[in-house]
Amino acid sequence: QVQLVESGGGLVQPGGSLRLSCAASGTIFSLGAMGWYRQAPGKQRELVATVTSGGSTNYANSVQDRFTISRDNAKNTVYLQMNSLKPEDAAVYWCNALVKSYWYSNVENYWGQGTQVTVSS
Repeated sequence: QVQLVESGGGLVQPGGSLRLSCAASGTIFSLGAMGWYRQAPGKQRELVATVTSGGSTNYANSVQDRFTISRDNAKNTVYLQMNSLKPEDAAVYWCNALVKSYWYSNVENYWGQGTQVTVSS
């Protein structure tokens, strides 16, 4: 079993910054792409950013140039640095990871518990 534990959410004023972290633990043979998704009230869950095990990144247009995703493979951790936050960035943010628990197992998709980001003055 694999657990993804997120931290770093909270309340920030417009224009401010937050850094989210997500640490994967448990039975991990290999950790593939990791990413962040978010869902605001009344809206569908959307992709925010992803990063492959090799470090290639992908961003939603709405966060490009403001958010930076990174990972520390030694710590099985992915980060999301969020700068110049806007009220429309407020949402529950979820961490996602593709994991092989054993060399012979299939890749499985895991989610964190979600962390609330509130952007308000």
